[in-house]
Amino acid sequence: MPATLSDEVRTFLKQANPAVMATTTKDGRPITAATWYLLEDDDRVLINFDFERVRLKHVRRDPRCALDVLPLGAWYSHVGLQLDVVEIAEDTGLADIDTLSRHYTGGPYDNRERARFSARAEIRSWTGWGEFAG
Repeated sequence: MPATLSDEVRTFLKQANPAVMATTTKDGRPITAATWYLLEDDDRVLINFDFERVRLKHVRRDPRCALDVLPLGAWYSHVGLQLDVVEIAEDTGLADIDTLSRHYTGGPYDNRERARFSARAEIRSWTGWGEFAG
């Protein structure tokens, strides 16, 4: 069952915050990478991948992942999300990466040459630190 977010955390996660995604390799080692994300209106998290990214292979093999979201310039606070990827689909027309790019940069995504895939993940649990502790 998806976790319930507080209004304060939901408002924070709707912003274009820096985030680091964690997945696991074939042998179970954790690996992290900075990523764009978007909290959608249904509280699922949208993440988008270049079709050759290893993180896409990781979440296809094991849908459990995590996202650590930090306020810009205040890394003593953060919200950690435990996620389960529930959907992976080709980003036809690059609509999802354009949505993410507009959210973070104000304009469409520049690289139109490579296939991309979108993952939507449900939040299983979350923890807060600093201003989001509670």
